[in-house]
Amino acid sequence: MTTPRSTGVAEARLGLVAKTIVFLWILLGIRLFLVSVIDHDRFAQAATKQQIANKEILAERGEITTGEEERLATNVTTYAVLVVPKNIAKKEEFARTLAPELSMGVADLVRLIDNNKPYIPPIARGLSEETAEKVAKLNLVGLLVLPESVRFYPEGSLAAHLIGFVNAEGRGQYGLEGYYDEVLRGFTGVESFEHDPAGRAIGLIDPIAPARDGTSLIVTLDRTLQFIVEESLTNAMNRFSADGGSIVVLNVQNGEVLAMANRPTFDPNSYKEVGESQSLFLNPAAQATWEPGSVLKPVAMAAALNDGLLEPDTTETFGSSINVDGWTINTAQNKAFGRETMTQVLENSDNVAMVWVTNKLGNEQLYKYLQEFGFDDKTGVDLQGEADPHLLPLKEWRNINRATISFGQGIALTPLQLTAAYAALGNGGKLFWPHIVKAFVTADGERREVSPREVRQVLSEETSQKITAMLVSVVERGHGKRARVAGHKIAGKTGTAQVPSPSGGYEEGKHVGSFCGYAPADQPLFAMCVKLDTPKNVDWAEASAAPVFGEIAGWILANYHIEPTE
Repeated sequence: MTTPRSTGVAEARLGLVAKTIVFLWILLGIRLFLVSVIDHDRFAQAATKQQIANKEILAERGEITTGEEERLATNVTTYAVLVVPKNIAKKEEFARTLAPELSMGVADLVRLIDNNKPYIPPIARGLSEETAEKVAKLNLVGLLVLPESVRFYPEGSLAAHLIGFVNAEGRGQYGLEGYYDEVLRGFTGVESFEHDPAGRAIGLIDPIAPARDGTSLIVTLDRTLQFIVEESLTNAMNRFSADGGSIVVLNVQNGEVLAMANRPTFDPNSYKEVGESQSLFLNPAAQATWEPGSVLKPVAMAAALNDGLLEPDTTETFGSSINVDGWTINTAQNKAFGRETMTQVLENSDNVAMVWVTNKLGNEQLYKYLQEFGFDDKTGVDLQGEADPHLLPLKEWRNINRATISFGQGIALTPLQLTAAYAALGNGGKLFWPHIVKAFVTADGERREVSPREVRQVLSEETSQKITAMLVSVVERGHGKRARVAGHKIAGKTGTAQVPSPSGGYEEGKHVGSFCGYAPADQPLFAMCVKLDTPKNVDWAEASAAPVFGEIAGWILANYHIEPTE
């Protein structure tokens, strides 16, 4: 039997429960209001952050091609293998299954994955599609096979110093790859995607910033000529046991680089194999200077002709030596050539006579012409790391500086600079900017041509004709005979330069042989400099660099269908 007291207690309890429920509903309503209205944006952003992720979309690097669309640098797809150690339950079993497919040791692979890291660097890269498919079919938990775009150089080492390479971080190094890295690289894109709680992508939401592929370069190189030049340089290196060498060929009329070769060289596809010998990556034709010796004499002679101080047939008598500022300068053969015309001075490569020529010019005028030929600054060629020439400031000159520069000592230039100067000697006196890129082509196919640029008029047309005739005579009658090409007029000059010693003076028994010139002399098509570093079994450039020049010049004239004039 229920008493009035117990009934009252029960009613009180029911009332408390009811009030509690009402109170909780009120709290829930308030919370719901706060979440759905007041804090809606914050919670929506948090939810989105948990479900949405961003990822980079890599741009395709622009190609490097010749005018004939021959690819010198392109991209190929290879595959990388990644593993997530924390997702691998049985690591030794995993390694035993995967290692044979990657030609890895099981123990080596176990050492790499024996941890609980969410990420380690790819354990294999550069896999072929066939190998990648085999690895993917293993269906191992914690294993990812991903495609990668990798730089590839179809021609191997051809024009390696001109092209450069792309490093493991995707950055261009040296040559065109380095100079035009930002242009070639394009812009990385970003896109958003929705993922499930396990992190797997379940749908693309929005490309935040689309990737923009890099711009391609069309270069001025003649691919076949480049091959011929490299072969000729390699053969010369072997024939004369030279330590190194460079050859530059320019279009005389616009400064385009038709070929540029160096030895020793490397393969940009396997640049890592060079190891510590990274000096191999430097392009000596544009990144290293040398005292050019007698190949500089035509520049000084042309300056005197241009100022009207002498003519090709101006005659004077010269001894075997001359004293300047207490220094004795001798002819290369230590003999007197006696009475010579200025043409014969170049034919005989007479140092003493050249001192007389530059004495007529004086320090200021010679310095001015050296500046006009661009010997006080870089050419501005579109290659990474061009070297500065060495030309002592005029205020530091003494007469001995002018005297030694007259025959190419006390000044240091790159082969590219000297080739550009010879182009000016032959083309009517115009100095052109040497360049390698002919056009840019965007990923959308828009093409922008690169216009040739005349830097300045250095010599008159008349002076150009006079010095050309003199240099033809050097090849026909002087030390340049072995550069001759039957039926054609070749203008050029030899140089057998001493090698400076680090301790001062010059090295005994060492020289650099060179020959610079242009052809056909009457209407020049190309200018070329051949340089051989310390050839071992020859004494003079007329027996080393000159025949290499003649061999390449003959090929160019024949293949460019230049009709013989003699």
